[in-house]
Order: sequence, then structure tokens, then C-alpha cells
Amino acid sequence: MATSSFISTRLSSGPSFQTPISKKNKLSTKIMAVMTPQTSDRKPSTTGSVKTRMTMTEKIFARASERTQLSPGENVWVNVDVFMTHDICGPGVIGVFKREFGDDAKVWDREKVVIIPDHYIFTSDERANRNVDIIRDFSNEQNIKYFYDITDRGDFKANPDYKGVCHIALAQEGHCRPGEILVGTDSHTCTAGAFGQFATGIGNTDAGFVLGTGKILLKVPPTLRFVLDGEMPDYLLAKDLILHIIGEISVSGATYKAMEFVGTTIETLSMEERMTLCNMVIEAGGKNGIVPADATTFKYLEDKTSVSYEPVYSDAQAGYVAEYRIDVTKLEPLVAKPHSPDNRGLARECKDVKLDRVYIGSCTGGKTEDFLAAAKLLLASGDKVKVPTYIVPATQKVWMDLYTLPVPGSGGKTCSQIFEQAGCNSPNSPSCGACMGGPLDTYARMNEPQVCLSTTNRNFPGRMGHKEGQIYLASPYTAAASALTGFVTDPRDFLH
Repeated sequence: MATSSFISTRLSSGPSFQTPISKKNKLSTKIMAVMTPQTSDRKPSTTGSVKTRMTMTEKIFARASERTQLSPGENVWVNVDVFMTHDICGPGVIGVFKREFGDDAKVWDREKVVIIPDHYIFTSDERANRNVDIIRDFSNEQNIKYFYDITDRGDFKANPDYKGVCHIALAQEGHCRPGEILVGTDSHTCTAGAFGQFATGIGNTDAGFVLGTGKILLKVPPTLRFVLDGEMPDYLLAKDLILHIIGEISVSGATYKAMEFVGTTIETLSMEERMTLCNMVIEAGGKNGIVPADATTFKYLEDKTSVSYEPVYSDAQAGYVAEYRIDVTKLEPLVAKPHSPDNRGLARECKDVKLDRVYIGSCTGGKTEDFLAAAKLLLASGDKVKVPTYIVPATQKVWMDLYTLPVPGSGGKTCSQIFEQAGCNSPNSPSCGACMGGPLDTYARMNEPQVCLSTTNRNFPGRMGHKEGQIYLASPYTAAASALTGFVTDPRDFLH
């Protein structure tokens, strides 16, 4: 990629954007993302009241706060449709709830609370095990309808209620629905925005209040609009798209803003790929990510929920802080280099980075389609991996898919068979695994200062265990390609 300088332009009070300029001060022909100028303000009507156009996120806030009109910056009490917590935050939330509402208090709605053990499950750490005991006791005490328990940690399959990673389980179990408000005590709760709903992570204190009242005070976020057009190249995945966007606007570029994704490319993405896109908006500082619900959304939900829902869509003249237009046909496979998700680099330009291991898993890269993508590349190569390659399904359903779903074009082989033939480690118990480090005995935790390429979402120092470890974030395609060579590798080397 040619060296270029940058010029910043500011529209109104919105964020700056960058357009590549060549050394000769001529516009580069390889503009990969650019912000369009804002349209002029709509003139007010001469008679009667004027209704301001609203974005999807603003409309969802208006419904949930029982208001007809809202604008960014307003603080409103909203009614929560679904609240989620898990084993590492649940005990703190429960403590706040009991302290503020009393030991005998009841949650506002036992059918709108979802409690999912998923982070530190398969460990002998006593405090981690105690956390699961605390949320189990509370769920039994409150008669929580959706508590996905695990009692036999020696064999997750012996626990039919156990699901795995909360963000994927929420979708698979029908808790994600268009037009609703979903809050959870995990920053990647924003994953559910793929369903056309407002979903965001909250702290334990707010969560304790939600448990008791079903309400939360939120500021209406302004919206950044991302228009992605063009046919998706067969060597790219949604992970490449979001790494490009984060690299473009930085890890603080969307601070307390909604990130709305539209365009012909988005319309062709599956639900799991849309989830990947929304999952990492928090890595750009976003309050929430959101994709308009469409036929793909409705089809996914057909057999997952009987709860009625009402999708909302942005008005044609809704106000946005900024709009970014991206031609995906011009993008290449990317990585985020240590130690920040916005430290963007082309996979092909990192080919000299030697790896010690590859990790495929997490809420970002541990879904069924993520593993199908990795298996597809491994199958195309016919080679064996050159570094330890860890396979950690997000949920029990994903684990089952790895052993039952045939990989397209494989002659009936499953992901697990292809992984075994390629020399990968056997698929492990479904959980958050080593994505957030965890106790020392966590499967695939980085206990040494190694170099890892991972399909996870963060690469800060110590994120996956050792504080001197180096983590490269990438798509499942790039992860599989890199496992085969032992170096960061562009997946086109095997797919084409």
C-alpha cells in the first residue's frame, strides 16, 4: 500500500475524517472509506408542528420511554425488555440489588431476566466456582425462568440447560428481537444490535437498579451511519469489515454513539455475520451497533421466539453525526496488530510475523459460520497446521454443529473431522475460554509471553492471560491460513 499523508476535515460538530492524499497532493484513487457531506437542514413547516426525523436508535428509545419525539443528548428513563447477566458480574449485581431493595425483594419480571454462566466455568478456581453457585442460588430464589445452569463441569453435555457464551446464547434462545431494549452486564452485549434492537453493556450498579425496577436512565446517543456497498469478496468476512471501520475511526471514534450499518453488503450478510459486525462496535467506543431488521432477521427468528415484536427503521431525513461510505470490493484481509483493535494492518503485510499459536473462538469468532469458514480454508489446503490451533465453540449448539453439519463441498465431512485431519486441537467445552484470560487453568490461556493470532475481539496487554503476550486479531479465514503456515497469512494464498 502506497505511503500517503492525511488531511482532516470537520463537518459541523461531528468527528474529523481522513481522506488519503498522495505525496503529490493529488487525490488517491484508492479511497476505501469516506464521509459524505451532511445535507442541509430541512426547512421548518410554515404551519403546524414539525416532527423531527429520527434514527432507528432514537425511535427505540422513544418507544421505550413512552415519548413521541427524542433527540440525541436527552436523558430518559427507558423500560427494559430483556436484562442479562453472567457469572463474573452476576454476584455483584445481586449484591447491589439486595442492598438497595432488600434481602426479600423480588426482581421486576422473572421472565425478562436472563442469567447465563459462561466466562469462568471449566476451572478448579474456587472463587470462580463460587460465582456460579451465587447466581444459581439467586435464580432459584427468584424463580428466574431463563437461568442456563451448569452443575457437572466435567462433562458439559450432561447439562442440557447449559448454553455457553451469553451473546450467542441470547440469539439462539430467542431473546434478541427487533425494536427492543436489551441491556447486559457485559460490554459485548452490543452484539444483539444485529437484530435491529438497542443493546448495550451496563455496570453492576445500573444492573442492580434494572433488576428491581425494569428501568434505566440513558442518554440518547447520536448516530454514525456506515453505508457498506458492493459484493463481498469471497476472501473477506464481517470481521474484516469491522476491523477496517475501527482502524478508520479509532478506538474512540464512536464514543457514546450509535453505529448504524446499512447498504447492499449488509443486506447480504447472514445473522451471524451481522452479529460479528455489531459485536465489536464497543471496540470503537460505540454505545450500540444496529442493523435494520429484514427478511434475514425474520427468518432467523421464526423458530426461536413466540414473543411479538415491532421493527423500526430510520427515517429518510434522520440526522446523523456523520456518514461513512465503504466500497467493500476494495478491501483486503486485515489484522489488528498488538496492542489495540485499531492498530490496523493488511494481513499480507504482516507475513513475517511468526506465531506460536492460533485461537478460534469467542462471541466474535466462535459461531457456527466462523468454524465453517475456517474448515473451508483448511479443506482447500489439504495441509496440516504448523502451530497449536485451539477450537473453542461459543455454545453447546455450536459444538453440536461442529460434529454434525457437513461443510459445503467437503463430501459430507464435518468441521470436527476437517479440524482433526488438519491437526487442530479437538473442539473444547463451549465457553468464553481464553478470550479474557481467566484463571490459570483456563483452556488455551496464554500463560507464557507468546504470539497468538485470534478471532477474538481485544488484544490489549494481558487480555488472553500473559501481560507480555502479543495478540493479532483476525477473521476465521485469516486464522486458518495463519495456522497452516505458522505466520500471519493472507487467506487468499489458500482460497485462490
